Amino acid sequence: MALIKLPHFGAIDTDALDEYYDAVIEFNGHELQLDLNFETKAIDASRLETMKRFIENIRIYDGNNKGYIQKDYADDDGDTVKPYLQHHLDELAEDDLEDLLLPGSKLETHEKQLLTKLHLIRVGLYPQSEDMFASFDYSLGAELTNYVIVIDTDENGNLNYMTMES
Repeated sequence: MALIKLPHFGAIDTDALDEYYDAVIEFNGHELQLDLNFETKAIDASRLETMKRFIENIRIYDGNNKGYIQKDYADDDGDTVKPYLQHHLDELAEDDLEDLLLPGSKLETHEKQLLTKLHLIRVGLYPQSEDMFASFDYSLGAELTNYVIVIDTDENGNLNYMTMES
């Protein structure tokens, strides 16, 4: 038995895991949900240490992900960010859009203004999954939409894939 102290979660026993842990923290002026997801009751202590380092560096991974979002947006063949933004320009109520957009601004398109409003709302960690280590959800606001841009990464923050989900 080893106890590993994880930021925002406290001590986790490597031999007596729960299936799911969650915490809510303040991150860049917004609430951020963190969750840990385990497939078995035990895990190697080194894997929890990897999770600890990952949690401690969420700010760095968020910055990397924003780069992935910008790259997809700028790519004519990008199939996630522009459809996400256009969906919200088409579907959000006018008063909700007015709250998000700068009044009378002609300097930027509405799409580009919405792009700046995307923020991280959830990070899920899956240390026992072979497909992904972390899943990041970006939104214009959970109170406005249930659609998110999901970015899945490996344990080093490298992009596995990006998609829009609801």
